[in-house]
Amino acid sequence: MFAELLCSAVALVLYVNTLGADFCYDDSRAIKTNQDLLSETPWTNIFYDDFWGTLLTHSGSHKSYRPLCTLSFRLNHAAGGLDPWGYHLVNVALHGAVTGLFTRLAHLLLGGGLWSLVAGLLFASHPIHTEAVAGVVGRADEGAALFFLLSLLCYIRYGKLQGKAGPLRLVAWFLGSLGCAACSMLWKELGVTVLALSALYDICVLHRLKLRQIVILLYKRNNVHLLLNVFLLAAWGVILLACRLYWMGNKPPNFSNSDNPAADSPSLLTRTLTFFYLPAVNFWLLLCPITLSFDWSMDTLPLIRSLADWRNAHTLLFYLGFLLLAWFSVWKQPRTKGTDSNGKAHLFSNGKNGNSNGHSYQNHEHEHVNNSCMTTHINSVQNGTKKPQESRTSLPTTENVVAFSLGLLAIPFLPATNLFFYVGFVIAERVLYIPSMGFCLLVAVGLRSLYVRLRKRSSRTFLVYCSAAVILLFGVKTVLRNRDWENEEMLYKSGISVNPAKAWGNLGNVLKSQGKMEEAEQAYRNALYYRSNMADMLYNLGLLLQESNKFSEALHYYKLAIGSRPTLASAYLNTGIILMNQGRLDDSKHTFLTCADIPDENLKDPHAHKSSVTSCLYNLGKQLHEQGQQEEALSIFKQAIQKMPRQFAPQSLYNMMGEAYMRLNKLAEAEHWYRESLRAKPDHIPAHLTYGKLLATTGQKLEAERYFLKAIQLDPTKGNCYMHYGQFLLEESRLLEAAEMAQKAAQLEGGEFDVVFSAAHMLRQASLNVAAEKYYGQAASLRPNYPAALMNLGAILHLNGKLQEAEANYLRALRLKPDDTITQSNLRKLWNIMEKQGLKTTRP
Repeated sequence: MFAELLCSAVALVLYVNTLGADFCYDDSRAIKTNQDLLSETPWTNIFYDDFWGTLLTHSGSHKSYRPLCTLSFRLNHAAGGLDPWGYHLVNVALHGAVTGLFTRLAHLLLGGGLWSLVAGLLFASHPIHTEAVAGVVGRADEGAALFFLLSLLCYIRYGKLQGKAGPLRLVAWFLGSLGCAACSMLWKELGVTVLALSALYDICVLHRLKLRQIVILLYKRNNVHLLLNVFLLAAWGVILLACRLYWMGNKPPNFSNSDNPAADSPSLLTRTLTFFYLPAVNFWLLLCPITLSFDWSMDTLPLIRSLADWRNAHTLLFYLGFLLLAWFSVWKQPRTKGTDSNGKAHLFSNGKNGNSNGHSYQNHEHEHVNNSCMTTHINSVQNGTKKPQESRTSLPTTENVVAFSLGLLAIPFLPATNLFFYVGFVIAERVLYIPSMGFCLLVAVGLRSLYVRLRKRSSRTFLVYCSAAVILLFGVKTVLRNRDWENEEMLYKSGISVNPAKAWGNLGNVLKSQGKMEEAEQAYRNALYYRSNMADMLYNLGLLLQESNKFSEALHYYKLAIGSRPTLASAYLNTGIILMNQGRLDDSKHTFLTCADIPDENLKDPHAHKSSVTSCLYNLGKQLHEQGQQEEALSIFKQAIQKMPRQFAPQSLYNMMGEAYMRLNKLAEAEHWYRESLRAKPDHIPAHLTYGKLLATTGQKLEAERYFLKAIQLDPTKGNCYMHYGQFLLEESRLLEAAEMAQKAAQLEGGEFDVVFSAAHMLRQASLNVAAEKYYGQAASLRPNYPAALMNLGAILHLNGKLQEAEANYLRALRLKPDDTITQSNLRKLWNIMEKQGLKTTRP
């Protein structure tokens, strides 16, 4: 128990510096924007949606069914909202618990001495775990590992109790193992592989069978109990996988070319060579975790296109070493009577002379474990099986542990190999969280074997110090790597050397959120330098340029983004908005309609797509509304409501529905949609203003004024609120109050033409002509080519006796709109007055 507690404590200490970290990378979509975490979302949605909140049967779903992990996020959200501290605390605690359980497993396989402690410390400190622990979404791997180990330990306990406990107790442990396996799979898909590990433990560790003996067992069916155990484990695995396949709609997920380039290659040779190479790269990351990255997609690892590629040598060496170890563990038969090549027997306990811990470790040339109170291995084998009581009286042999460790390394990794189905990544460090247990066991058993072969005490001491040094170096690397996960800026900067395209692009988003627009633009351009067809980066650059009022450049990059990904609805949305603001209404209408017709099939984020489509329809409806086409606008708004995803904020859409019905004088329908807008967002200011106007129209003056004042209370800095209240006061003939509201509105939003122009009108109607002249002049300066602004400025100057200035503004208005009869009439009147006063005019 001391070793378990020590290793857990080390694991906790090494990740203390992650507690102050922010949400990073995939955390945003899995947590910050995941509607399944919100209290208003039915908690049962967790069991129908994937890890990212998309309906599991949707064609664009990632098919990552991890409801228990999502449920843990929801509990975190209920306890502390979006404060990342609580999420990181749970992750660190889970890693500590997994480390303790793994150390317990190592104790059962290696004994309670030094080497189980080494295995536990290696796991606690391995830098490959930083993504799984420091990244909140890595909780899926931690939770799966927790129940993976619980399932395995339950099965080990079940195996040891066979022949010693009653049937109810045995059934309880066995069902506990199956239940934990199901929970492991519900944390992450690869958890189901624990069933195969349990079967491997039963065959290679509990019964200590070699490959020849397994064949004999299958042929003669002598050990019915073992065969029954394996059958039940396999059957439960088939049931779990069948249920999961059915639940996700019997369809595999779809991934983009950038997620897994090899899967998209048309060449069988390229796919084969690359997929065989990837496990070798993953093993190297376990062996030497110097270079780590948050993302290994795109061109991080170039495809292997020919047999001449030198990386094939790495692949060959990896599989050769793996097969040699497998041969050593499951094929090679031990020598009898536990003697070494010199005929001498050497007894050790966990690498120490003697038998102090109750287990004897007998070393000879092939590292076969024997016990002084046991019969020999050969004598215990009967018809391809061993007597269970005899095989459970000592620690497993080195060959047994190697076989089990290889299985623990390889079997949980199988789902990531593209062997059964294509996955959505090239390399994912968090996927190695469970397989690293097999690696740590292999290292520990290898060190133990080397230790017992060393004769000199100094050599053994040196080996122990080397082991401690590796653990220390791993720990230092882990602490330093944790700092990269402190926030997104540091994380993306750390990944530039490995995946520059993805890292620069994500870094650009971070810099933009910090207001560093020039640096963000350069980051986007750097990303496009490495990969020019990234639709997201083209779109992000276009969005940044749009926000910098560089509309022509923005349209260019939106066009490139659409060309790279024709289904990118957000690019259509912003293109349409720019075209609409430029007055190119036919073009904007065509763009919005094109976006609305894009299906959400096979899209990675259908919720975001539907939100953009809904926004396109909203803007199109608004455009038609402003053109006076209310019936057409209502038809578009209704389409938007039908396509609106559940996370879309509908208050503006509902309010515009009310506005359209108001224009059609359908007041009951208008009131319904105004109320719907306020129900969706009780503090929605535009709905307060428009509903106030409706109440005033229907004679409910006091209620209308209450809504206008509530809007001002919600945001006292919003000039538009004072403007609408001023209009109401003006209609009530409360002229001085109206003028006061108009001046407040113009002072707060002096750069908004509509606000300033309306304020000038209200001041004029209140006979405050001097103030009205000031704001008409301000409005004309905001839109110097707008005829109505110049005409009204001329009129107020006319009233204020500034005749020559009035004439100049009338003439400017007529140059812009020569056929305006009101301006012509006012100008003739002005000329008559000027001639009577003897002033010079420009009359022809």
